[in-house]
Amino acid sequence: MSRHDENLHAAIPALLYEISRPGRRATRISAVAAREEVPETALPQALIRSEDEQPKLPEVSELDAVRHFTLLSQTNMSIDTNFYPLGSCTMKYNPKVNEVAAAVPGFANHHPLAPEWASQGSLAVMYRLQEMLAEIGGFSGVSLEPAAGAQGEFTGNLIIRAYHQSRGDAGRRKILVPDSAHGTNPASVSMAGYEAVEIPSDSNGNIDLGALKAACGDDVAGLMVTNPNTLGLFEEHLVQVTRAVHECGGLVYGDGANLNAILGIVRPGDLGIDLMHFNLHKTFSTPHGGGGPGAGPVGARADLVEFLPGPIVVRADPAAIADANRDQSTYRFHMPAHSIGRLKAFHGNFGVLLRAYVYISMHGAAGMRSISENAVLNANYLKKLVDPVFPVRFKRTCMHEFVANGAVHDGIATMDVAKRLLDYGFHAPTVYFPLIVKEALMIEPTESENRETLDAFAHALSEIAREATENPDLLHHAPHTTPLSRLDEVQAVRKLVLRYEHRQDERT
Repeated sequence: MSRHDENLHAAIPALLYEISRPGRRATRISAVAAREEVPETALPQALIRSEDEQPKLPEVSELDAVRHFTLLSQTNMSIDTNFYPLGSCTMKYNPKVNEVAAAVPGFANHHPLAPEWASQGSLAVMYRLQEMLAEIGGFSGVSLEPAAGAQGEFTGNLIIRAYHQSRGDAGRRKILVPDSAHGTNPASVSMAGYEAVEIPSDSNGNIDLGALKAACGDDVAGLMVTNPNTLGLFEEHLVQVTRAVHECGGLVYGDGANLNAILGIVRPGDLGIDLMHFNLHKTFSTPHGGGGPGAGPVGARADLVEFLPGPIVVRADPAAIADANRDQSTYRFHMPAHSIGRLKAFHGNFGVLLRAYVYISMHGAAGMRSISENAVLNANYLKKLVDPVFPVRFKRTCMHEFVANGAVHDGIATMDVAKRLLDYGFHAPTVYFPLIVKEALMIEPTESENRETLDAFAHALSEIAREATENPDLLHHAPHTTPLSRLDEVQAVRKLVLRYEHRQDERT
């Protein structure tokens, strides 16, 4: 660590954390107001802390508190301030109008356990979103229950299992997973009690059709496929792939992580995909990252709708609504006949679902297609600029993302390139994934970015390639302009520091 880094390392705790001073307050409640509005009540002795047990809460002014949180926000990157080319993550801009809609009091303050008759507006949004996603994906029904893409994958595997069990077919224990699939697929397969069988890619980045057909048999429950795959390539033989799995009695689950590349252009259900989850944070601009909340709705073909997790929202028959002896609610919750059950409390993360509904409604059908067209255009434009300095693994026309090799210079690793990008004001792309490309730099510009941003990012990579040959130590010790230099990431994972604690003899 340089002296510059050491000074910053010493200064940051003082600026962000060591600001408490006895007697400082951000708010004050007058004693008169407290007596009038909050009646004095005796506390149970068991709940009263002793003097030694008093919480050591910070004492700060309002200005101190505002600066604390503002400085914290400025020590990290965000999609509102920096280009985030994270491959597979689709870190697109989240329009602020989505946030405005989610903050409408009727939605934001609505209790999740309110009865159906008092929830018609919220239920109408959920029903329409179900219908929109079903149309976009080419499915007969959609459940909004799953709280994330990974839970959507798990849901798909549970539905595959329930489907085979309903047919008395208990001998199917394997799920085929291409090596170009999304990274969480094998874990989802194992959690559902299946064995994951890896299928290799061919020389063009497609699923190896011969290997797939050889693996198909009466012990195969299904296939999990990501299309476009994690190489950023459209599966050229997908119809043959899904047909082969269906012919051996299996189902095909589609990982919807890369749907942003094909919106309005092709529907996965029309290509033989039986089930698929939608990553609302990736494709439909709901907040991404920070640990949640998320949403990963699952769509299904007609005969699998009865297995979807519930409840789902249905629209009542007008004749039934007219019946004076029945509830007059238009929209109601319904549990599918053979549902795998409930996956999420309170009918999913409604605020996330509402944001996606606004995004789809504002774009419409034509807008959905333009999203993908621009995402694919941006990716291919950037690929053309990057390829001369960091060669792209597959030279085919890519979809929404592409994978380059970040370690083409002696002694320079992909991680060195990623860290150096921070000094140029760019968040790094996804690194070392997918595993089938050595030293991978997985780059996805999304449709949100303009040409000037893409040019600047490509120029930064070009400069880094030059630095790699002229001054490799510059990359080895990057980043240089961030509050802290390169950390030991292995130790950071194994020995988490979840809170700041000031000590007289050291700073942690």
